[in-house]
Amino acid sequence: MLAFIDDKKINKMSNNKALVILLKNPIKGTVKTRLAKDVGDDVALDVYKKLLDHTQKITSVIEADKYIFYSDLVERNDIFENTIYKKYVQCSGDLGVRMDYGFSIPFKNEYKEVVMIGVDCYALTSEHINKAFQGLQDNDFVIGPATDGGYYLIGMKKWNRWILQNKKWSTAHLFNESKTEIENNNGKLFILETLSDIDTIEDLNLFPDLKHVKT
Repeated sequence: MLAFIDDKKINKMSNNKALVILLKNPIKGTVKTRLAKDVGDDVALDVYKKLLDHTQKITSVIEADKYIFYSDLVERNDIFENTIYKKYVQCSGDLGVRMDYGFSIPFKNEYKEVVMIGVDCYALTSEHINKAFQGLQDNDFVIGPATDGGYYLIGMKKWNRWILQNKKWSTAHLFNESKTEIENNNGKLFILETLSDIDTIEDLNLFPDLKHVKT
């Protein structure tokens, strides 16, 4: 897998923190597919682009090295500045495999705190991300639960690959199963407040400013 920036040449920040962002390239018909069933592909794409804008706004100010993993190809001229974000393409496999790959590069470069987010949570703020890093100072893991039972953020101090393995993704039990697994492995977990991802028309209705047209 070819990356836009060679991970062997990364100049790591002194604070040893890395923020990883998993996202899809904004291509009509491939993003927010559950939402698109109710609002159409055009509106779904518009919503996703607004989510990307929001993610760029809240992450650009975070004092950590930033990694983006695109679903299909590296966007060299998008809103995520090349001088701020290190850019890669996701590997193949299910979500757990792709998340594991996203964690692998920072940890192989000896970062001590790595936090990962997607771009589906419009309620996510810079303060939530900073609080996640703060939570890792005295804990092994941090998770931001989503209202649908999953999570919008996960972070860890060590590359504990087991937390991403053998999971049923996009289920209402993901957060609770992950929490139990951490407890069973004697890990310390910091939990952020519960927020809503934007996956359905009901989610979208919670954030009127995201709407492109009446749905």
